[in-house]
Amino acid sequence: MKQGLIGVSLAALALTGCATTGGNEKDDGERIRIASDPFPSTYQRYGGTPVVITGVTILDGEGGRINNGQVYLADGKIQAVGQTVAAPAGAQVIDGTGKYVTPGIIDVHSHLGDYPSPGVEAHEDGNEATGPARPEVWAEHSVWPQDPGFSRALANGGVTSLQILPGSANLFGGRSVTLKNVPARTMQGMKFPGAPYGLKMACGENPKRVYGDKGGPSTRMGNIAVTRQTWINAKAYKRKWDAYERDGGDAPEQDLAMDTLKGVLEGKILVHNHCYRADEMANMVDLSKEAGYKITAFHHAVESYKIADILAREGICSAMWADWYGFKMEAYDAIRENIPFVDRAGACAIVHSDDANGIQRLNQEAAKAMAAGRRAGLQITEEYAWRWLGMNPAKALGIFDQTGSLKAGKNADVVLWNGNPFSTYTRPERVWVDGALMYDANNPRMRPVSDFELGQPGEGDVK
Repeated sequence: MKQGLIGVSLAALALTGCATTGGNEKDDGERIRIASDPFPSTYQRYGGTPVVITGVTILDGEGGRINNGQVYLADGKIQAVGQTVAAPAGAQVIDGTGKYVTPGIIDVHSHLGDYPSPGVEAHEDGNEATGPARPEVWAEHSVWPQDPGFSRALANGGVTSLQILPGSANLFGGRSVTLKNVPARTMQGMKFPGAPYGLKMACGENPKRVYGDKGGPSTRMGNIAVTRQTWINAKAYKRKWDAYERDGGDAPEQDLAMDTLKGVLEGKILVHNHCYRADEMANMVDLSKEAGYKITAFHHAVESYKIADILAREGICSAMWADWYGFKMEAYDAIRENIPFVDRAGACAIVHSDDANGIQRLNQEAAKAMAAGRRAGLQITEEYAWRWLGMNPAKALGIFDQTGSLKAGKNADVVLWNGNPFSTYTRPERVWVDGALMYDANNPRMRPVSDFELGQPGEGDVK
């Protein structure tokens, strides 16, 4: 439930208009082009060896299951999945008897790095709470790669990719960034290559509470009014740049905030909207149609079950908790069946964390939601429920072509669990990211430790 984002340097001159990787440039016609990605990923996958896991129960992340199956990983990719696979001589063979293999878990809503551990005021870099509309800030410029939370999410939770969002203090909190969960010296070294940016928006209690005594908005109608006006301004900004691209002349004055919103209107930046109540989600759907953008996912969304048919019709995902509720009024009317009911209506259901501890147990959160659905009479299999942690969050982040399921040719983001991952007694035994073994419970040397932890009590602790 963090809220918003911290500032960004003026070097972030990023209007999503052309796919360059540097700063502002001129094309052959002498028109100014503004880089869509001035801070490109420098991620390089770690080295790995060919691996075959045998005798294992496979949940493929798309709803498929193979009992007593095999998975072959090599060259950073999933090479084959099936009852038996062809692998070269010399590949490492791991006996998975009694164990499960799944895609690496993807958390669509995290604040690791922006609200890192230790949780002290000096580390609170997720909310630029200086104005209700701050789309110019980018979450990636607050990410602290040394946050011990990243390794805990990997080793305890099997999380291989995650979206870092600004918080929800603001109506427009800023841009999100999707990361590979690997150790790196810089944010760019973790940045998921090719993943679209997101825009964090918020509605409801948080913005009106934060700005109620700061000049507003102080009501829900005020929230909508400010949001609408901001989109009106963004559309005007886009028209100016469109005219410049078409006709030339003097380039419009650049505005970092409007650059982000222009990218949304062009369909290049995905909207992730913090919203709890069904009526407010419906309002935001109407507003998005008026402004001309699409909402990718509502986050938290504890009342999604009330409008699941609308969400299914509009193609909007809901990223939800299994059973968090009651910590504020807009979270009061939650039900444990929210995730399975949304799913059964044909909408996109996702299990998310929004918490440095919860991200270590998303498999258990999915288990609770599955159990609630079964008690309500829904026939939900384990393999189907894993879609909430694999395929669906990958789709919501625009990375399903690369990860989120165990299919040949996809990135080898894989977790070998030491038992059934829907059990509270089960933990990750091994975790691979792009085919590189990043964690091995059987090898103390394969427990990632951040620089911040070196020499401190509890270094590398994964209890």
